[in-house]
Amino acid sequence: MIELEDIGDLHDPVMIAAFEGWNDAGEAASSVLEHLADVWGAEVVAALDPEDYYDFQVNRPRVVVEGGKRRISWRTTRILVARDTSLGRDVIIVQGVEPSFRWRAFAVELMELAEAADVSMVVTLGALMADVAHTRPIPVTATSDNEDTRHRHGLEVSGYEGPTGIVGVVSDAATQVGIPSVSCWAAVPHYAGHSPSPKATLALVGRLEELFDAPIEHDELEDDARAWERGINELAESDSEVAEYVESLEEAQDTAELPEASGDAIAKEFERYLRRRGTDEPGTSGPV
Repeated sequence: MIELEDIGDLHDPVMIAAFEGWNDAGEAASSVLEHLADVWGAEVVAALDPEDYYDFQVNRPRVVVEGGKRRISWRTTRILVARDTSLGRDVIIVQGVEPSFRWRAFAVELMELAEAADVSMVVTLGALMADVAHTRPIPVTATSDNEDTRHRHGLEVSGYEGPTGIVGVVSDAATQVGIPSVSCWAAVPHYAGHSPSPKATLALVGRLEELFDAPIEHDELEDDARAWERGINELAESDSEVAEYVESLEEAQDTAELPEASGDAIAKEFERYLRRRGTDEPGTSGPV
């Protein structure tokens, strides 16, 4: 079970979670949590017992040297708390590795923590390989099963059916206990999916800024994203087949985005703008 230190009262906390492994193409999602923990000065307050959830032949412990002394570091899932963040609220960060087994018990532990801390929203982050061009903005899909949450933040309902990872299990567990959840997924170019993928990480950070209508310090992310893109450009320039493939992806992506200029799309985007600004929409009593 999670053993919490005395963290005191939290101000309108939200939980943001990401996990290394199947849900984390290019380490894009887990890198978001590293970035948030760094810029917000988050402190570790708890960790799950790795004996309960991890196969150590898959996630081997590591020997580390600290202060001239050797010790064993066990890979697990840690709970960090960031106070006085740029979101105007406290954040519980769940940072770890996708468990090897007992996923339901794992999710129950996290939701017990969320309920005890009076978390108002659970946000899960993921990244997947996709047929997208590295020269275009990284697509990020944000979905929620909660109707009020979708309306308030202009989100979509997920139509996905198929295998899922721990991100999907945690999102569902939040829904089951009545905590609104949002799932954000970045599409990483599959031909450039080596780690890290800072452009995808930056795209996820940008989506969090939209979700919470608040800025998040980018630090070196923008420079890293530009350097990453330049590196892939150099690869494409040295290989005509890669260059042709990237060009075909660019054309397909640009064509697919043309409908965004339609009247319906513009109206929908304007409605989202009004909701973010707290302005009453025609025919409603205001933001939900």
